[in-house]
Amino acid sequence: MSKIAILTSGGDAPGLNACIRAVVRAAIFHGLKIIGIHRGYDGIIEGDFFEMDAASVSNIIQRGGTILKSSRSERFKTPEGRETAFQQLKKAGVEAVIVIGGDGSLVGAKYFTATYPIPWIGIPKTIDNDISGTDYAIGFDTASNTAMNAIDNIRDTAESHNRIYFVEVMGRNSGSIAYKTGISVGAEAIYIPETNTDLQHLFKIFESGWSRKKSSLIVVVAEGDEAGGAFAISKKVKEKFPQYDTAVCILGHVQRGGSPTCADRVLASRLGVATIDALLSGQKNIMVGEVKEEILYTPLENVLKRQLKITPAMTELIDILSI
Repeated sequence: MSKIAILTSGGDAPGLNACIRAVVRAAIFHGLKIIGIHRGYDGIIEGDFFEMDAASVSNIIQRGGTILKSSRSERFKTPEGRETAFQQLKKAGVEAVIVIGGDGSLVGAKYFTATYPIPWIGIPKTIDNDISGTDYAIGFDTASNTAMNAIDNIRDTAESHNRIYFVEVMGRNSGSIAYKTGISVGAEAIYIPETNTDLQHLFKIFESGWSRKKSSLIVVVAEGDEAGGAFAISKKVKEKFPQYDTAVCILGHVQRGGSPTCADRVLASRLGVATIDALLSGQKNIMVGEVKEEILYTPLENVLKRQLKITPAMTELIDILSI
């Protein structure tokens, strides 16, 4: 093997550039040529390729976003799109492809490898941390810290005005950011897609808090919560307690950007180098992950979307700390 390619696909996440840097430098260290692909799977279909060297990834480890750009490709989902992609890779002499992506991107790689002989290696990135085969995906730690810092600031305002804040964080199908962030900021309640929203329990928390003269209350809500998100829950609380001063803050895509944390930079670097090691040892059509600080290879066909498992102990922890 002498020439490989790398792309980033799907939504962006902090740590992508750190991972690109690690892959490129590990490839060069081992004497491989590496081709960058702009704009994810659409870039493969359109042949948007360029050769990378060590200088092309200088001074990017601390940057958010992705220097390769990204996209969600509808064309790659079709057999015709994947055939065009194969022909472009073959024409460029690419012998293996590395994709840094989430669940949808890894599924795309799985479909491609089921038909075509070019091997692929996946690297997990998603702020939702909902991919099996790894303890953490690139981007999750930074997104959680970004949300935590924002809610710390919101708490200052809440304290100043004796106000209830409903803060919505990202997580359409996963409550990982909401749960971790909620614990870290001392939220009085946390609502996520994996559990049912018990508004009566929330009302009791508010009544108890105000009776003990709490000066602020914070509720962290994942955007995919079945009650309808922060605005819907806030409206129901306001109907029950019209005397309360309430406000809603949607953090949104601010969680996707920014400089990656130390944890995300180290994870991205380890997985990037491990990907080149995997290729050189003959591995193919796998995802490289980290479990209990050890590198783990998972066949792409076995990579699944993972749900956050809420245990009674996790629920009790929230209740204890909300007092």
